[in-house]
Amino acid sequence: MARTTPGVTRGRILDEAIRLFSTRGYDATSVVDIQVACGLAPGSGALYKHFPSKKALLEQAVRRNLELMASRRAAAVTDVPDDPRAALRLLAGVVWEVMDSERDLVRIMIREFAGFPELFEEMWQGVLATLYRECAAWLSGLRDQGRTRVTDPEATAGVLVASLTYYPILDALIGHTPGDLAPDRFLAAWLDHAVATLGITD
Repeated sequence: MARTTPGVTRGRILDEAIRLFSTRGYDATSVVDIQVACGLAPGSGALYKHFPSKKALLEQAVRRNLELMASRRAAAVTDVPDDPRAALRLLAGVVWEVMDSERDLVRIMIREFAGFPELFEEMWQGVLATLYRECAAWLSGLRDQGRTRVTDPEATAGVLVASLTYYPILDALIGHTPGDLAPDRFLAAWLDHAVATLGITD
């Protein structure tokens, strides 16, 4: 009967699986690789006490991290500042915090999407699409108050969020950022550009 090593939990297995899927790729990572990374004996089958298959492990890892990402996003946008510039700064912070804390998962989603489209569609709808909608709703509110000249809040939200996500995606995939800029310089320029584009008035 397969036995797990003391201290090896489902969470540890999920963490190691995400790390290996991110660095090696899903297909190139075997169940044995994951077991060894967790300190389990190769070929012991101990991993199967927690997960029925490698695919089930990936699905659970994505869903666990999806819940963490969603909770971080929800906590951060509970109280949106009335000052538009401060609200934009909050948006940038939320997007980058979520993506930075889940770099491995972002890398997996991009590299492995073709093999698991339904799984990653769930991730998209659960976090990033929600951010788009919240940003669009915020812009619509500013427009209705006469505080911005934006005519298409949905498209503008898409541009704002896409330009924010491009930086951490490049960094996660190839270790470079647009123009190889430091994060503070990129964010400062993004914020100035967003304020100017929105034509925000007090």
